[in-house]
Amino acid sequence: MAKAVIILSGGMDSATLLYDMKAKGLEIIAVSFDYGQRHSKELKCAAALCEKLNVEHKIIDLSVLHEIAPSVLTKNELPIPDGEYNEDDIKLMAVPNRNMVMIALATSYAISIGAHYIAYGAHADDHALYADCTPKFVRAMEKAVEACDYAGIKLLVPYLYMTKGEIAKVGLSLGVDYSLTWSCYKGGDLACGKCATCIERLEAFTFAGSKDPIEYEEDIEESLEDFEPSRRGELE
Repeated sequence: MAKAVIILSGGMDSATLLYDMKAKGLEIIAVSFDYGQRHSKELKCAAALCEKLNVEHKIIDLSVLHEIAPSVLTKNELPIPDGEYNEDDIKLMAVPNRNMVMIALATSYAISIGAHYIAYGAHADDHALYADCTPKFVRAMEKAVEACDYAGIKLLVPYLYMTKGEIAKVGLSLGVDYSLTWSCYKGGDLACGKCATCIERLEAFTFAGSKDPIEYEEDIEESLEDFEPSRRGELE
């Protein structure tokens, strides 16, 4: 049986990928990264997903990212912006080169256990936001991953040209338990429903014709009515 290492954040996209790869009959090992993120609840969600699917799960300490590439995601004293994604907010929230670091470490682990594939859940809605989710980045990493070991390990990014709403549709068809996923960056007990990641999540469920099963701090329907991002139309 082919073996795959999946980078599992605990969010919607990587959870869908986890179910998807398992449904394809691969032997799955999931890796998550603790980089000091204020929304560390996602790591608990990743663990719960793996327990539910009986998947081996490893959490890797990546706290050095907090020291060398800090962002508002790791600094509790800085506010997470509300509303739509914009260039200034992305500069604050992005952890520079995070995906390359995670893919590199996942590759080292995959090689050490004889895995054939590494997979992560970059998607089309991220292209304009994060350079390390773009097709250009992915193609370069595919070559690097394959070249770094004589076994020729493969990087899989199956959702690269899909929107988050389309991924949600795939996940619902696979029976993904989205109640065990987390997206909000603010790190509260409940999702805020106001930040861009919450809105993006809610829009994905709306596109997929379903309701988000997690709880929010306030009326999410009201949040959606008040929010008018230009990117929202891409899901409609």
